[in-house]
Amino acid sequence: MNPAVSEATALVMTRLIKRQAEVARAVQRHLASDIADLRGDPEILELLASSVEGNVDTIFHALRHNISLENIEAPTAALEYARRIAQRGVPMNALVRAYRLGHGMVLDVAAEEISRAGLDPETGFAVFERMTTVTFRYIDWITQQVVVVYEDERDRWLTNRNSARALRVREVLATDAGAPDALTTALGYPMRRTHLAVVLWCPSESGSEDGLARLEQFLREVAEAVGAQGDPLFVAADRTTGWGWIPLSPNTAAAVAGNVKQFVAAHSTAPRIALGTPLPGVDGFRRSHRQARRAQDVAIAGDTDGVTAAGDPGLAAAALLGGNLDEARDWVADVLGPLGCDTDNDARLRDTLRVFLRHGNSYKSAAEELNLHFNSVKYRVLRAEDRRGRPIGDDRLDVELALLLCHWYGTAVLTPG
Repeated sequence: MNPAVSEATALVMTRLIKRQAEVARAVQRHLASDIADLRGDPEILELLASSVEGNVDTIFHALRHNISLENIEAPTAALEYARRIAQRGVPMNALVRAYRLGHGMVLDVAAEEISRAGLDPETGFAVFERMTTVTFRYIDWITQQVVVVYEDERDRWLTNRNSARALRVREVLATDAGAPDALTTALGYPMRRTHLAVVLWCPSESGSEDGLARLEQFLREVAEAVGAQGDPLFVAADRTTGWGWIPLSPNTAAAVAGNVKQFVAAHSTAPRIALGTPLPGVDGFRRSHRQARRAQDVAIAGDTDGVTAAGDPGLAAAALLGGNLDEARDWVADVLGPLGCDTDNDARLRDTLRVFLRHGNSYKSAAEELNLHFNSVKYRVLRAEDRRGRPIGDDRLDVELALLLCHWYGTAVLTPG
């Protein structure tokens, strides 16, 4: 480097080092004011100030004494600040943006000091060019350091937090563990609300490495779509399954299952979903989850896509009856006979008979629901009785329950065609 430029750089940096504390305070105030994500409690703001001071001190002295960047270490406060904001969920881009803004302010102050130093234009330009080159290299290097620390801490902290939260959730599901307000604080979820329990899972053959992250994000999207009264709660049940709860107001609870189905139907890549019914308080938190788990069992056994809701007509009874599918299959065969075969024609006959019986033997009402002609319903009901081999009247309840099992479990309880 030109001796004159080196001497001028040392002069300017000596002047800047005297203003170091002032520069650091100005940068800290500007960052906290301009980047909303960096505002926080006094402790985190104090650590931001220490991080700025550490970076300013490091780069100023590196320039003053011509220290190579290969021979410096990242300021301890800067690394710790990256860890703390990772724990608080501050976006990484806010951290990187802070370094860019801080760099710009430092260069502005440097330009002022170069001007005040009375250097000739050529030397002044050379000094500023050197300072720009070195500081850009430093910002590139330090941001790589803090980003690595941020990502490592975020992964570690989320793992620990989610593990602790999942353990607490399982305690709540298993026992009467704690008062609502205490649980709200522990879980970060409003336990006094009405809760819609959700089970989300990806098909095992999907092989997605980010499956749980996708499930959590989809739960958030569903919660927003149905007007949740707060952030949903998500915990991992296993590698491909998540348990969730959406806090609702009583006014939106009644229609929420239909709204979830509508939302999911519009997303071709949606995971499979099982819903409980919306129920209030801590006990509702548990009961809705149990319902969602039973709905999931039915959906898996019946290989059902989309949304399976505990409030769907007949599902709760089907879940109880389907506890042992081998016995259920034998019983369905005994009750329905050939009508319980796994063929397309028998499926049409079963669905028609099921709707007919649910409407109190009304051909007209069944025809309206099935969008069929009155005579078509009557013909199919007669054909269903013929396939069964005996009339329905004597054991109508058994027939209805067997048809219900066929509707929800499909092939799992049918006789091969």
